[in-house]
Amino acid sequence: MVKVNDESMVPADRLRTDPLVQLDREQLRRRSSMKWRAYPEDVLPLWVAEMDVPLAPPIAEALHRAVDLGDTGYPHGTAYAEALAEFAAHRWGWDSLRVERTALVPDVMLGIVEVLRLITGPGDAVVVCPPVYPPFYAFIEHDARRVIEAPLGSDLRLDFDTLEAAFVAAREGRRRAAFLLCNPHNPTGVVHTRAELDAVAGLAQRHGVRVVSDEIHAPLVLAGASFTPFLTADGAQDGFAVLSASKAWNLAGLKSALVVAGPGAVGDLRRMPEEVGHGPSHLGAIAHTAALREGGAWLDDLLLGLDANRSLLGELIARHLPFAGYQAPQGTYLAWLNCTPLGLHDDADQPEGPGVVGDLSGPATFFFEQAKVALSSGHVFGSGGAGRVRLNFGTSPEILREALGAMGRAVADRAGA
Repeated sequence: MVKVNDESMVPADRLRTDPLVQLDREQLRRRSSMKWRAYPEDVLPLWVAEMDVPLAPPIAEALHRAVDLGDTGYPHGTAYAEALAEFAAHRWGWDSLRVERTALVPDVMLGIVEVLRLITGPGDAVVVCPPVYPPFYAFIEHDARRVIEAPLGSDLRLDFDTLEAAFVAAREGRRRAAFLLCNPHNPTGVVHTRAELDAVAGLAQRHGVRVVSDEIHAPLVLAGASFTPFLTADGAQDGFAVLSASKAWNLAGLKSALVVAGPGAVGDLRRMPEEVGHGPSHLGAIAHTAALREGGAWLDDLLLGLDANRSLLGELIARHLPFAGYQAPQGTYLAWLNCTPLGLHDDADQPEGPGVVGDLSGPATFFFEQAKVALSSGHVFGSGGAGRVRLNFGTSPEILREALGAMGRAVADRAGA
């Protein structure tokens, strides 16, 4: 294990167990994936949803075994679904997840698209709650569906009056409609309560809207909150959930996910084309299965590290960016910062609506140019994103301290100019 440079500021027990402090910057710079390669080497990348962690040992061992055997063919069997069912029962008390109600898909977003194809048609509406994960817009519109926004409330939680109005609009002319739920919510880190999910299911039933729940961040709920699977909500029988181990174990490059149908949606799931199951990687399925079955201890250590980083981030924002709006996330490793009080953007120049994930605007441009810190620009997350940035705190305390310090100095220099 390689310790970070500021190890004196990290408790010794955390240095032994926390995946977030086990890689130094030189090792991270050797990676060829997007996070550390998209920007110049003098930029600290706190943007795309990759964590700065080593691969969990049980996953690495499973992949090594497969490579040693030359086991690199097509995926087969239900081991992944069985592992998810076991994990869900143990972690979330979801003991009604049935393997026969699952389908293997290439990844969560492509699984969502395939489900939307089953329950909506071209020109039908899909409701989303911005600010929200930008590919929701891109994938929905690319597949010839319409997006209807139901923005979150000022508390960054679901606004049920707005959501009901969106459901009514989506069903105009008795067209089919769906609600694409983000559970937990990206970028705000809000973890929906059981009461909120019961209310979503009830509204959806009343208005004839089908719910598809993106639960990719489900294992990443931090202290003080608990995750509720949407399909356990009252009235969610005809809904879908799409899950993977991708975010919690940093497996974005090992493609594999699972669609889970509620008992009232099994008939729809059976209409999914057989060729969809050809897309997932066999090595991906092996890795995700190992994560869910054997990666629990590693995940627990990660959650402790993320919780410590969440606290550290709050302290750093209070010290370096005291006027920024910040609500500590309940889950994920993503923080949503309101930079409008800092005066870093011009509303006249701020793009409207979602854009390309890599686009920078407003405060993200400022921090990139003046602080050499790459953040996700808020405008790509849809309504409510202007003047905001998303910050990935799934990194070492050292990098967080350096990044927030640079951001604070840039704002102070601008104020004193």
